[in-house]
Amino acid sequence: MNQRRDFVKKGLAGLALGGLSLSSAQAMPKVVKSKEDPFRLAIAGYTFVHFKLDEALEMMRKTDVHHLCIKDFHLPMNSTDEEIKAFHQKLKESDVKGYAVGPIYAKSKESVDQAFDYAKRVGVDLIVGVPNLDLLPYVESKVKEYNIRYAIHNHGPDIDLFPNAESIHKEIKNMDARMGICFDMGHNFRDKQDSVADMGKYHKRIFDIHLKNVTAAEKAGKTCELGRGLIDIPAFVAMMRKVKYDGACSLEYEKDMKDPLAGIAESVGYFRGVLDASK
Repeated sequence: MNQRRDFVKKGLAGLALGGLSLSSAQAMPKVVKSKEDPFRLAIAGYTFVHFKLDEALEMMRKTDVHHLCIKDFHLPMNSTDEEIKAFHQKLKESDVKGYAVGPIYAKSKESVDQAFDYAKRVGVDLIVGVPNLDLLPYVESKVKEYNIRYAIHNHGPDIDLFPNAESIHKEIKNMDARMGICFDMGHNFRDKQDSVADMGKYHKRIFDIHLKNVTAAEKAGKTCELGRGLIDIPAFVAMMRKVKYDGACSLEYEKDMKDPLAGIAESVGYFRGVLDASK
């Protein structure tokens, strides 16, 4: 966008030097700012599993990302209201907003209760969860009780429970509309699924995206920098725009996790470059 402004300024200067008055130049069509996308870039908290909150926020500041999916190693589920308030204040000082919590695994009704109580006290309207299959009716009842959306995370071929978007959708398609999917596009691809097509197919139930790319469409595939994997990111962006996705694209960077800043920065830059180039 800055390059576009510079181009326009230089063009007007050239017209003036060439004998065309500024008033004439101003009569030319104006450059119209591109419409902003409804979705927003975020970072999944698991990216920072080896870092304290202050260190994580510093990396977010350096890469100019302002939304975070909160993990419980940064804000424990048994945090007091005072600790939650202090946590939000620290995020605010870094111009970051926590928009969801999770992923949170649920193996009992008590753990489901704890997740919804936690989300309510944290003040978010979205839980990213991995519940046992038999708990889905109970999760749905809590969604209705709390009016908090619940997005089930798919984890590829690593575990049998919810390996891909289809496996989630078939279980929730007849449930409350607030039961949805946290679409891990990388794990979905590792399970030999078409993540671009699945974004289009299941978009009405996709509440959150774990934005990533991977090296192979198989279990051995590894997370890599966003522009270096096999998923066609420009095509994925085009699909998000086509279906008018309006949630978070939460970068989950799992390569070099003890020294991730360079990879995060490259991935963020690539994603923003794709957005700008395709507007």
